[in-house]
Amino acid sequence: MRELSVHEITAAVRGLCIQANMVLPEDLKDTICSRCQQEPFPLAKQILGDLEENLSAAQQLQVPICQDTGMAVVFLKLGQEVHLVDGDLNEAVNEGVRQGYTQGKLRKSIVRDPLRRVNTDDNTPAVLHLSLVPGEQVEITVAPKGFGSENMSGMKMFTPSATREDILDYLTAHIAKAGSNPCPPMVIGVGIGGDFELCAYLAKKALCRPVSQRNPDEYYASMEAELLSRVNALGIGPQGFGGETTALAVNIETYPTHIAGLPVAVNVGCHVTRHAHRVL
Repeated sequence: MRELSVHEITAAVRGLCIQANMVLPEDLKDTICSRCQQEPFPLAKQILGDLEENLSAAQQLQVPICQDTGMAVVFLKLGQEVHLVDGDLNEAVNEGVRQGYTQGKLRKSIVRDPLRRVNTDDNTPAVLHLSLVPGEQVEITVAPKGFGSENMSGMKMFTPSATREDILDYLTAHIAKAGSNPCPPMVIGVGIGGDFELCAYLAKKALCRPVSQRNPDEYYASMEAELLSRVNALGIGPQGFGGETTALAVNIETYPTHIAGLPVAVNVGCHVTRHAHRVL
């Protein structure tokens, strides 16, 4: 049994909050660069170039990539052989978010009550997704989520008679309706299966997968490619000004489901779909 102080988790979350908001994952940055070179529309090409400059400036100046530094979403895999000491895990995670957003001078956007709208002034609480896994490590992914893109998310409870084509049509129409609101070019996370709430979780989790990594099941990998092609054919383009680069990637995650259902969720990420990872 490995003993681990929750203070180490606090320190890791603090650093990951700052890192995720200031440095885009390398594969996503490379995809933006690649799409800039391939984009045939002059204005779209210029905008993609501006996005590249913004990413470089943020890293050099140590300022956030985007002014909306998001709600802190934390995926934490806790090894079964780890014994946490020195405090409560939830409090440790929120303390890491509090320190990261304060010390990193990141915008604090969380309100304590959804209707009375009073800011918590430290960007807590985080949304914590905790899972117990074999081993003696703790894996932490912090994924700050801005709400320009989050507000464009959606879900549909299909019947089992729905086809692959039905699902692709729904997802394409959903992105078409979102238009420029999610600050394209976007990353599209899709969850298929499970139940109502697990499906939405899968869609959010999908946004944390590297955009260079396709679903290991060829059936779903081909769906990712087809949806990406359909979305880019919409012509929305970077920031909604037209072009062939409306989305950078589509990531699909699946889970077994009930014989009477077929849940499908889509969680949209903007061109700065941020996440940072660390193993303790």
